Amino acid sequence: MATLVWFRLDLRLADNPALQAALARGQPVIPVFIWSPEEEAPWPPGAASRWWLHYSLNALDRSLRKCGSRLILRRGSSLTVLRTVAKETGARAVLWNRRYEPALIARDERIEESLRIEGLVVQSFNSALLFEPWTLKTAAGKPFQVFTPFWRACLAMPEPPTPAKMPRTLKGPVRWPASEPLGALALLPKFDWAAGLRTAWQPGEAGAQLQLRRFVRSALADYPARRNFPAQPGASCISPHLHFGEISPRQIWHALRKAAASSVSKRLHHAAPSYLRQLGWREFAHHLLFHFPHTTDQPLRSEFARLEWNRNPAALRAWQRGRTGYPLVDAGMRELWATGWMHNRVRMVVASFLVKDLLVPWQQGARWFWDTLVDADLANNTLGWQWSAGCGADAAPFFRIFNPVTQSQKFDARGDYICRWIPELAQLPAQWLHQPWRAPAEALRAAGIVLGKTYPKPVVEHSEARRRALDAFGAIRKHTGGRR
Repeated sequence: MATLVWFRLDLRLADNPALQAALARGQPVIPVFIWSPEEEAPWPPGAASRWWLHYSLNALDRSLRKCGSRLILRRGSSLTVLRTVAKETGARAVLWNRRYEPALIARDERIEESLRIEGLVVQSFNSALLFEPWTLKTAAGKPFQVFTPFWRACLAMPEPPTPAKMPRTLKGPVRWPASEPLGALALLPKFDWAAGLRTAWQPGEAGAQLQLRRFVRSALADYPARRNFPAQPGASCISPHLHFGEISPRQIWHALRKAAASSVSKRLHHAAPSYLRQLGWREFAHHLLFHFPHTTDQPLRSEFARLEWNRNPAALRAWQRGRTGYPLVDAGMRELWATGWMHNRVRMVVASFLVKDLLVPWQQGARWFWDTLVDADLANNTLGWQWSAGCGADAAPFFRIFNPVTQSQKFDARGDYICRWIPELAQLPAQWLHQPWRAPAEALRAAGIVLGKTYPKPVVEHSEARRRALDAFGAIRKHTGGRR
């Protein structure tokens, strides 16, 4: 007799409810990971996510082996693999932690029904969220569509339970089932473009805990003041660890609560709730995806389906490559390509530029982020792009259009972020870094810049692009009787 623990996006040993429940059964525990990307269609993991997954699985296996266990890797249909491994090991129970993507909710329901019919004990648990999406409703009993009342409802809920500690030992079976080698999953790219990712990140549970300690110790107190400035060390950079379940939101919640409670710093007491509010946005994203699963590809506000987009492959390519001629936009896109991550303020700027300055459909931006971000999360990605396009819940109005120059001047005044990612502009005086096309000819010559050759000219003129975007929105308003 044994218990299978089916690992998914919960690649940790501490505070893992499915693993804790398996230990409580007192039987040998067999950890299993199944690579079945086709079951996640139309949103299988992107290239950056697959890179991270490779190293996270490797780290999880090392942690399991320290506990006297190991990770069994298989490929194929999840139901078929679970049935097979259960027969091979005599397991009578299968435990897992829930996922909330629409395709996987339906899949897991089918698997649970099939395994129960075959006489297996099946249990699932919440390891990824502070609060289950169905437990929070408006006074009218409907899903929330505005963040502030949603977060107020979250804070009125009982505090998330204290995280469980990492087990020291795991009882394994007398005979282990066969496992695929990690390389057989072919998660790493054939062409090695990931040098920047290796430099920037340490996937795995240990890396997640290290990043949390660094943030709490060095950056949390200044988080509200620094969080919008991409050149400053103000971001937590925990998001990919959180997405892959290498750390739980409960662990972050209690770590920040503990840090604030044990400190006399007024800044820290103010900063902890500010950062926890960002966890709240993540909860809100999953709440929306659960209740409105169509929003991964379709606007929540149905009137936006009428918007006439500019189907311009050249404009999309310029944006993807960081060649728009707007330095803050280009710096963000180059940071994304090099590290698999982008500062949140810059994410908003580049998203606004794509959907409003270029009028490229937000779904194309969402697909690019999905393939290139190491923290690509379907719920967060959907919320962010619909917010930027003005077509989602609690979204920025369509007529709110970020000016990439003034955003750059406000949040990267000295140009430190721009110069890091666009070194060809580094010799340009700071006053021209944000709009090099306005620099005097002598300043460009002195900096070694030839617009259109060493750095591109702007692909659009912002004021004209803004007018086109407002005209497109105006056409929607005519069809909807003036409603937002």
